[in-house]
Amino acid sequence: MIREAAVAGQFYPADAEELRATIVSFIRSPESLLDAKAVIVPHAGYIYSGSVAGEVLSSVRLPPRIILLGPNHTGKGARLALAPAGKWDMPLGIAPIDAEMNRALMAECPELKEDAAAHRFEHSLEVQIPFLQVLNKDFRFCALCIRAIDFPVLEALGHAIARVIRSLGESVLLIASSDMTHYETGEVAAKQDQFAIEKILALDPSGLYQVILAKNISMCGFAPAAAVLTACRDLGASAARLIRYTNSGEASGDYGRVVAYAGIAIA
Repeated sequence: MIREAAVAGQFYPADAEELRATIVSFIRSPESLLDAKAVIVPHAGYIYSGSVAGEVLSSVRLPPRIILLGPNHTGKGARLALAPAGKWDMPLGIAPIDAEMNRALMAECPELKEDAAAHRFEHSLEVQIPFLQVLNKDFRFCALCIRAIDFPVLEALGHAIARVIRSLGESVLLIASSDMTHYETGEVAAKQDQFAIEKILALDPSGLYQVILAKNISMCGFAPAAAVLTACRDLGASAARLIRYTNSGEASGDYGRVVAYAGIAIA
């Protein structure tokens, strides 16, 4: 199966040269790369959140196998939907799905289904691919689109992901795609998001889930983040670091109604 790019020319440039130059402007050259188990990065239009995603992804070592997890914004497809085996046709070239890892994930988590409908127009995972193509062109990936909100389901998914990674015996980076608070003032967003960020930095998936519901925080990718935190704990993660927090007002100048973005690395 070949999936065509759905949001090229909207969330990021469709022209390959312009896209590459845009991403290069966002990435950093740290003295050393972090051996992370996972990162949490935003997925808005590059003009708003690209600098956060670029700073985070260029600060960690990118292995040849990646698992992307993001929220389902369209409401289509299975609630735990894997992108079917095949290729994604992106402006910077073909990005191949890791069919072997797809099979392993479905074997460990029977609720996971290969479902193209959930991915066809979903932007939260697609916008990460060009960064990976620039930073490490030789990679394979699995893409999970999630609209489940029951914590036991997310916890079971996280445990399954950890079992798969352990069985492979090689490094796999987990990428949870999420924006933070939506459509509040910058001040309110920062206050709300601090509750969620504290739980992420404490590697507390249940705490994150509970505080999102209790505080009514509009973090769209909290379900992927909870699954990733569960997997990271199983895999022995011991620390998380907030690399950058900002909001759309930095680009638009409007801090009265923002979307906020956090970039976090977990090792």
